[in-house]
Amino acid sequence: MSDFAPAAEVASTRDAIERLKVNMRLTIKGKDEVIEQTLVCLLAGGHLLIEDLPGVGKTTLAYSLARSLDCAFSRIQFTSDLLPTDVTGVSIYDETVKEFIFKSGPVFANIVLADEINRATPKTQSALLEVMDRSKVTVDGEAHAVGAPFMVVATQNPVDYEGTFPLPQSQMDRFLMRLQMGYPQPGDELDILRAPRLGYDAIALNPVVTRSDILKMQALAGRVFVEDSVLDYILKIVTATRTEAEFKSGVSVRGGLALRLGAQARALVQGRDFVIPEDIQAMAGPVLAHRLSLVRQTSDALEERRTVLAALRRIIGAIAVPE
Repeated sequence: MSDFAPAAEVASTRDAIERLKVNMRLTIKGKDEVIEQTLVCLLAGGHLLIEDLPGVGKTTLAYSLARSLDCAFSRIQFTSDLLPTDVTGVSIYDETVKEFIFKSGPVFANIVLADEINRATPKTQSALLEVMDRSKVTVDGEAHAVGAPFMVVATQNPVDYEGTFPLPQSQMDRFLMRLQMGYPQPGDELDILRAPRLGYDAIALNPVVTRSDILKMQALAGRVFVEDSVLDYILKIVTATRTEAEFKSGVSVRGGLALRLGAQARALVQGRDFVIPEDIQAMAGPVLAHRLSLVRQTSDALEERRTVLAALRRIIGAIAVPE
């Protein structure tokens, strides 16, 4: 499918990823798997949705990633009165030059934290759709590129919480991965309790990876080799979701491509220049679950997520693993 990634570049990427992991562990205690999956999403060039209960570290994770990268960063606090132009920017008439000048919004950054995204109205949520898909904002018929790399890290509370607006399926599909933080282990939570309480802006992490490094690693991820039998394994999993009685509809073509790309990025994070079936299995939940909904929906969002993941695991368990 692609040329093998050069061994020296794979090793260099592994070293950069280890630096990022060590840096992020300074503020994110006991969540090594979540940190690794976040970095997989970064290397895959995708957008990340972190969904969990309030107060378990979603925003801290996003800040820790942003502070570890030598890139432009912005944070948007989504609220019910936030307007689309508050996100993308707006054209303002300039009397000095007698023409409209585009004033860019906070979405024009390399890492954009969309905090509590489901507290904004659907109209404002949809303002992110084009920029997440095309890395461009169109205002008054003129396209404005946001630059590269570009990653949206969105946090949201479960949709059954008061004052939230569920993200439409079209926008959920724009996120490469959805992660959950979960509660920390008692020992890790004790370390958190011992630490001084600081605001997010006081997170003291030094950048350990440059912007150019990220672009090189993202390009390298696309060159990680995927053997035909592994591609067929992905296809069988995706096809099986489309005939699963519990699901309202199956995974889209975009979802299948996302699973392949996520597996390539995971292989690279682990220091390999080729994808193995375990990469597919590890990425199936984070990449596919948020693209699936149940025929019999429940009012408990966390319970629905568990049901979807259980059905997904059953599907994968019934498919022969390529040798």
